Amino acid sequence: MTTFIFDVLKDLQNSGENLSESTFILPSKRAGVFLKHQLSKVVKQTIFSPNIISIEEFVEDLSELKNITNTELLFEFYNTYIKLTKNNEADSFESFSKWAQILLQDFNEIDRYLRPQKNIFDYLSAIQDLNHWSLENNKTEFVKNYLSFWNKLHNYYTLFTEQLINKKIGYQGLIYREAVNNLEAYIQNNPEKQHVFLGFNALNTSEETIIQKLLENNLAKTYWDIDAVFINNQKHDAALFTRQHKNNWAFFKNKPFNWITTNYSKEKNISIFGIPKNIGQAKYIGTLLNNLQKDNQSLQNTAVVLGDENLLIPVLNSLPPAIEALNITMGFPLKSIPIASLFESLFHLHKFPSNTFYYKDVINIVSHQFIRPLFYINEVDVATKIIETIDANNLVYLTAERLKQLADNSNHVIDLLFSNWNQSVNNALKNCSQLIVLIKNYLDNKKTSNLLSLEYLFRFNELFNELSRLNAAYHHIKDVSTLYSVYKELLSSETLDFQGEPLQGLQVMGMLESRVLDFETVIISSVNEGILPSGKTNNSFIPFDVKIENNLPTYKEKDAVYTYHFYRLLQRAKNVYILYNTEADILTGGEKSRFITQLELEGIHNIDHQIIAPQVPVIETSLNTVKKTNSVLSELKKVAQKGFSPSSLTNYIRNPIDFYYQKILKIKEHDNVEETVAANTLGTVVHNTLEDFYKPLVGTFISVKIIKELKTKIVKTVTHHFTDVYKEGDITKGKNLIIFEIAKRYVSNFLDLEIDDLKAGNQIKIMAIEANNNVSVDIPELDFPVIITGKVDRVDEYNGVTRIVDYKTGKVEQNNVEIIDWESITTDYSKYSKSFQVLTYAYMMHVSNQIQLPVEAGIISFKNLCKGFLKFSKKDKAGAYAKKDALITQETLDHFYKELKHLVLEICNPNIPFIEKEI
Repeated sequence: MTTFIFDVLKDLQNSGENLSESTFILPSKRAGVFLKHQLSKVVKQTIFSPNIISIEEFVEDLSELKNITNTELLFEFYNTYIKLTKNNEADSFESFSKWAQILLQDFNEIDRYLRPQKNIFDYLSAIQDLNHWSLENNKTEFVKNYLSFWNKLHNYYTLFTEQLINKKIGYQGLIYREAVNNLEAYIQNNPEKQHVFLGFNALNTSEETIIQKLLENNLAKTYWDIDAVFINNQKHDAALFTRQHKNNWAFFKNKPFNWITTNYSKEKNISIFGIPKNIGQAKYIGTLLNNLQKDNQSLQNTAVVLGDENLLIPVLNSLPPAIEALNITMGFPLKSIPIASLFESLFHLHKFPSNTFYYKDVINIVSHQFIRPLFYINEVDVATKIIETIDANNLVYLTAERLKQLADNSNHVIDLLFSNWNQSVNNALKNCSQLIVLIKNYLDNKKTSNLLSLEYLFRFNELFNELSRLNAAYHHIKDVSTLYSVYKELLSSETLDFQGEPLQGLQVMGMLESRVLDFETVIISSVNEGILPSGKTNNSFIPFDVKIENNLPTYKEKDAVYTYHFYRLLQRAKNVYILYNTEADILTGGEKSRFITQLELEGIHNIDHQIIAPQVPVIETSLNTVKKTNSVLSELKKVAQKGFSPSSLTNYIRNPIDFYYQKILKIKEHDNVEETVAANTLGTVVHNTLEDFYKPLVGTFISVKIIKELKTKIVKTVTHHFTDVYKEGDITKGKNLIIFEIAKRYVSNFLDLEIDDLKAGNQIKIMAIEANNNVSVDIPELDFPVIITGKVDRVDEYNGVTRIVDYKTGKVEQNNVEIIDWESITTDYSKYSKSFQVLTYAYMMHVSNQIQLPVEAGIISFKNLCKGFLKFSKKDKAGAYAKKDALITQETLDHFYKELKHLVLEICNPNIPFIEKEI
């Protein structure tokens, strides 16, 4: 396969051109590297290398202006804006930057296409006046300011461009306009200089003017890369621009148009793959490359062209390990580098002034991979200490001073991260720079290689140096929020460039980097509508009809640019693989590109079109099973001797594997910060409050007077226990205040229930509060003792009948404490866990001789207080009738003991593993 560049060089050589004296002008710098490489294949003798430059470099030299970044342009434009706008009417720099970006793009477009600026700006002003209240006699101040803005557009442009030209700087469009102005002088000063323009397609008016003028003065040759299939089809957008050049340029009326080729019609292997999701495309690119290597195809002349450049990292991670040589044209966006998330978090924390920091933001920063090592001092992990203290004390908001108290010897790091910003732009920039130095010093001291991390830091150090320079030069950044906006603007345009040999191995590039280059095998990804081509976008103040009127490019011309690039990739290629996303990802994907449909309808090539589905293995879900090894049995014996609690036994009934995790492996749930008071915290506060109230009353009959006295202490006692349990969590506002009030209401309602009982003539004697029980269960089948342990909320005597009472802050109904079959009490957690719990309490207190049978046992539900004491009962069914037995007798406990023994034997049986239950 011969490339376009090779053919151009060969033609120039055959026509006797002195290649050393020629200036080659190409669409991109990258194409220049390939031209130099091809030059060595054409020229068989030693020569001086010709001047090879991109069109941007050529025009910049011609204009005598230096191109500056888009961010610096914004600062320069703001200088113009505030000069022409009254102080009380001027937007802040942050607000200005949001609309100024669009206006700068319009300035750029108008200049590149050499349109008369005043006409367009006057046109826009007239449109706005017509659209907005032109007939209104009494315009509001807002309307006047709005129309005044549109009337000033030409003044903005004029003063702005004058300032830039005086400073010898400019944006692309201004540089092009000035280059055209300087063209005559350039031609007079270089009457013998030869220029070769090759591989161009869509030219703006400035470029057309420059090239045509050089052609007319015999100072240039131009080579187009277009196929006859495209240029002869008047409706084919791949040749939209070259047809215009061929038909409209006076030079080509009597001069040849180089070249119209016939490469596209040659036989090609074109395969189209519809693949679900972007990651699916990345993985399949790896599969394609692997298959090419297996077929002994060299990847030396292979290119992976990414329609969506966000696929770069997934594609790199999907490449076969056998690929040794790789050249990546596009840079890795700085915003995707791990350290970017650190500065994103810091700006998020400080862009709005506050004396306190949200705990999740603090944890996010101190646990960041680049920050956490800075807190590791004298073998103490200070970051872990901070996080654990936040969790343990429910610290939802923290001050910098509190963080310093927690950080011990890491106060300098705390200052950089939290203390010294104070909405000061200089402080923010200084802190970020010092933080980078601090991280660098840590990485320098590490023994392992951290070259990539140091490269990250270097690029971000450059970025913050640029921010400091802009801030010092222009003084437009007034607060951290504005600084963040400028930082994001810079970050979005900066990349970390890959180093590699550009002429070796597999080429990975974006669509624009493929200009002028030819490859034998091409893999193109993301060929979807909205990506290739991008379709309708309207990021401009200039309406569509005004663009048409003034010959400015619209979305149609922009789509035609990508049409050309797409088809040009296919022209000389032999093997083409086109991938598209079959699934809708947010706003893109799902619809294949019109390019694919056009390929299929052309009928020139045989196309293999497949829908590819990933090979998803069928993974049969199996319940987790843990065998009882000797070590597990040994740990079980320790648990049995220490004591099974009713909650641990019901936990086993619910799911044996959870029992294994908690009791054998001793795995506890992480104690997270409770921003909102949790249900178990509310329950603990209510239980502890009632314990404080009733503990002093053990052994006495309670009276209405005593209970009314307790009601006066509700606020103080509930507050005390919230402070004790909820630590430093805030209960003074929001949901927590509501839950605090609910806790007080629960206690108050319970005491009202007691008063109603007493007024009804019932006698209540408190026998025990939070009674500890620790009893041995006689199980002859086991050779080790088994203990049952637990704490009973309350035992009282109600009109002579002993009651065992368990408090529940959740809702419990009467049927939750009733059983039909004894066998079900140890198998059905959802129905019988409450019955199992209260019977365990009754069994323990009877065995320890704390109560005499018969007794009642049950639950008081704070969410169902109107139902009073919900008694355990055994329910027998006989036809349509049911008989309830609410008294717990020896017979009841004998039945329960039998089931309890069966449950303990199952837990301790070495032949019955812990088997996970489906929940």
